[in-house]
Amino acid sequence: MIRPKIPTMPQPTVPVVTPAAVVEPTAVTPGKPSTPAPPVPAHPTIQLTPGTALALVGGGTAVVLVVGAVLVSMLLAVTLTATSVAVCAVVLRSLLTRR
Repeated sequence: MIRPKIPTMPQPTVPVVTPAAVVEPTAVTPGKPSTPAPPVPAHPTIQLTPGTALALVGGGTAVVLVVGAVLVSMLLAVTLTATSVAVCAVVLRSLLTRR
């Protein structure tokens, strides 16, 4: 069988010396306690005006009408295709049985 050749990682020939980490002390300065910011509401409030509500209803109605028209046209296309295939099958069957 064909076996894949797995490359091997060559090992370093010279020993690698890692430099020692130097830790320098830092001065800690106490800070002033800050005043907390006022809490921000998690969800912004949405105000519906009569014009906005009417626009939402109109937009929703338009979406429903467009989606409905697309679905009805797809159903009509499937129906026409199935009908034409059935007619072709009947015609072919009648032509083949006459011979």
